[in-house]
Amino acid sequence: MEEFSGLHPREVVRRVSSSLGCSPSSPQVAAYFDENDDLRHLRQHFLMPKVADLPASDLSIVDGGEECIYLCGNSLGLQPKMTRKYLEEELDKWARTGVHGHTDGSRPWAWAENNLEDLMAKVVGAKTSEVALMNGLTVNLHLLMLSFYKPTQSRHKVLLEAKAFPSDHYAVESQIRLRGLNPRHSMLMLSPREGEETLRTADILEAIEKEGDSIAVVMLSGVQYYTGQLFDMAAITQAGQQKGCFVGFDCAHAAGNVELKLHDWGVDFACWCSYKYLNSGAGGLAAAFVHEKHQHSIQIVLIFPGVSGFRLSNQPILLVCPLQASLEVFNLTSMQALRRKSVLLTGYLENLIQHYFSEDPAEPGKPHVRIITPSDPQQRGCQLSLAFSVPIRKVYQELERRGVVCDMREPNVLRIAPTPLYNSFSDVHRFISTLKDALAACRGQ
Repeated sequence: MEEFSGLHPREVVRRVSSSLGCSPSSPQVAAYFDENDDLRHLRQHFLMPKVADLPASDLSIVDGGEECIYLCGNSLGLQPKMTRKYLEEELDKWARTGVHGHTDGSRPWAWAENNLEDLMAKVVGAKTSEVALMNGLTVNLHLLMLSFYKPTQSRHKVLLEAKAFPSDHYAVESQIRLRGLNPRHSMLMLSPREGEETLRTADILEAIEKEGDSIAVVMLSGVQYYTGQLFDMAAITQAGQQKGCFVGFDCAHAAGNVELKLHDWGVDFACWCSYKYLNSGAGGLAAAFVHEKHQHSIQIVLIFPGVSGFRLSNQPILLVCPLQASLEVFNLTSMQALRRKSVLLTGYLENLIQHYFSEDPAEPGKPHVRIITPSDPQQRGCQLSLAFSVPIRKVYQELERRGVVCDMREPNVLRIAPTPLYNSFSDVHRFISTLKDALAACRGQ
């Protein structure tokens, strides 16, 4: 679909529907996109759950033999097909060779994760030497903050989102208390303007400029978990460092979702989990990034320079295996190619939601949907956060009954994430049709 390069997704949908002689909402448009999707073969590397296997499916209203509509990669990615094979290889090696598995085989347990660091580095735009696979996300955040958060009497604040992911909020608060400081004075939290759902880049940069002399660390998300907003990490990094701050990011919802350039942007540090868009399974091995410019200056280093100094032991081989299976799929393409598909895939979802579910003054009682994620494709990843005019729990339950897997966040938001690695345009069209049925069922009760 090179002919559509540079066009807004809305214009692409319009042109395709016009050439096909059908409505933009027609399933023909989804079929066209799928047929011309250069990445469609990647789906075959993952296991898509069947509707009948989902615990909440109602087989009286949906075909249990169909694949479910899985739009929840922002919470847990699908299982790569090679995961089971790799796990069985290591279990077999353990059974046959015992302790020798630490140094023998294609994945010696003592350093198995080292083989994956170059693959992970490609995903996040880093040098291999700047990335370590280890621990869980919050553990890594604590380790990084221990190194980079060195408050003084005049520079002691940490800048973060007012609605940061809860574990990030608690980690920052803990680090501040650990230094004997008061979070009320040292946590500088950013909120959207009144009546708005997302932070403006200009407001983030203004806060850094205004408060920068008192900020020790700027610690934001790469992609905001609730709204799906993609922050301008390059501009934030530059602004923070110009004021003498260290700048770090929680990339849990960004890694494997959007194109990152952690090294080129000069980000000081970052950390992320791998079970969301990186498909390593629940509790999967997390990762950390420390820019090479800090290789000999970060003070938590135990033995080795750079990010390797944060390692405490070899990593669990049973967590390395599923991550390897996923990163090998990423290595079949590029983040640039995935991002191009993602922009169109998410834009197609946005187009259909606005077509069917916008508020209509002519039908005041009709349920409607408002997208709180930025409309600019460059300010979001693949997630759209949908706010509903009707109680969200009932909508969620009706979707689950019909084989949809997504994520509910109180008080009224569904997070819908069409993941370019394994989701199709037909998945999106099926979701919209199912959402219509779910809302009709809610309205009729």
